Amino acid sequence: MSLHHTCDVLVIGSGAAGLTLALRLAGHARVAVLSKKNLQEGSTLWAQGGVAAVLEEDEAGIESHISDTLEAGAGLCHEDVVRHTVTHAKAAIEWLLEIGVPFTSDKESGNHAGLHLTREGGHSHRRIVHAADATGRAIETTLEQQARAHPNIRVYEHHMAIDLITSKKLGKPGKNRVLGAYVLDRKSGHSMVFHARSVALATGGASKVYLYTTNPDLSTGDGIAMGWRAGCRVANMEFNQFHPTCLYHHDERTFLLTEAIRGEGGRLLLPDGTRFMDKYDPRAELAPRDIVARAIDNEMKRLGIENIFLDISHKPESFIKSHFPNIYERTLALGYDMTQEPLPVVPAAHYTCGGIMTDMEGHTDVEGLYAIGEVSFTGLHGANRMASNSLLECLVFATSASDSILRQLAGWSLEETLPDWDESRVTNSDEEVVVVHNWEELRHFMWDYVGIVRTDKRLERAKRRVDLLIHEIQEYYSNFRISPDLLELRNLVCVADLIIRCAIQRKESRGLHYTLDYPEAASEPQDTVLSP
Repeated sequence: MSLHHTCDVLVIGSGAAGLTLALRLAGHARVAVLSKKNLQEGSTLWAQGGVAAVLEEDEAGIESHISDTLEAGAGLCHEDVVRHTVTHAKAAIEWLLEIGVPFTSDKESGNHAGLHLTREGGHSHRRIVHAADATGRAIETTLEQQARAHPNIRVYEHHMAIDLITSKKLGKPGKNRVLGAYVLDRKSGHSMVFHARSVALATGGASKVYLYTTNPDLSTGDGIAMGWRAGCRVANMEFNQFHPTCLYHHDERTFLLTEAIRGEGGRLLLPDGTRFMDKYDPRAELAPRDIVARAIDNEMKRLGIENIFLDISHKPESFIKSHFPNIYERTLALGYDMTQEPLPVVPAAHYTCGGIMTDMEGHTDVEGLYAIGEVSFTGLHGANRMASNSLLECLVFATSASDSILRQLAGWSLEETLPDWDESRVTNSDEEVVVVHNWEELRHFMWDYVGIVRTDKRLERAKRRVDLLIHEIQEYYSNFRISPDLLELRNLVCVADLIIRCAIQRKESRGLHYTLDYPEAASEPQDTVLSP
């Protein structure tokens, strides 16, 4: 028999989006927050760069931020969403300062907040608010402290959502509405039922679908898959951002080297020490990530090399240590002194630009269900996310979603009777190797066939393989008791299928989707929308 819990709002995910939403709601609602592992073990913690924001009442600065975002998005950004996000950036930073986020200061910066601003790829000006080279850690730990201290927020660590409970799934008439979620206690293995007036998905992206990624192990597309199964449309899943500079080291496969290194003068070099980015774009190392990642991929394939190099050793040692203290210490422990030598780097899957379709308040196609942050598709990022717009999106849309939820919460009743999670017809598996094998197969063929450069033939191969995996995993899921690995694999294969289907539909090259069969961009940019 399942344990039952009730709350006003269930927030699935505990990164910048989820915790910001919880804190914004907690003054007026009882909030439960689910975290797959420890509260801060998500992608936010590892975000190094910062938050893009124009801090002054500067119309030209705001228009410049909008223009840079639109250009990076390669014609697919929704301009109204970009404008909404950029114009609310200053308020988001001010709120973070109010709750105590320790951003790096600079009294000579010229902005009223006295904050140091850096620059990253795609940005025409310095507008990145940061906390040294560990901005995500500073934001996440501050949000965590606030959430743990709030009496209206209850945190459930090591709890993983199994699936959403909706009126349609239960056969109830009328508009499809979210009623709660089934949840797995990862430590005890027991299932739970959460009754909620509203549910928010804030689970992050799905870059773990690829063999090489900068993301933590938790980025398995859970929210996108659950939203899809609940009846939500998804869009633009073909746009997977590959960060150009992940440290190439056998013990540190996910260590990101922030864009800000290039923003502060870092150079990309071939093994013989020559620069190459100016051959691909006049902005050289400061071109948007899709251009830089493709250039690196092309040079590696052209020369048959395993990595290229990122070099900032021409800067003073004191400058490097003060601007990138965490990266300096981490790489030094691995045998590299970035003040004296270049660092070996490769591109790796980094960010999911598509996701569950929402409006500017986070509404999805299912009543009462919201999606915020990387799990969502708002139209902000278009065909390529510009650096440091992701944390900004989390903050701005969590705030607008909280306003919407609080306006409507009183009109949503709590469903008093929800069925237990049914395990009456399943058994314990003695074939866990199936899960491990399928996980490895999925991530390998996604990297090989649906990576930085694609073709129709590669995508067709990937679709055949993912169809077989879907059938095999669903059969396994139906017959054996659930485990965290099985739930993540089920979600990953669902998301992989959505990525492949979107990529097959896009008969052009645009932004992060580059195909050798259609190397030019179409004259009319359109989103790729899939309906359940």
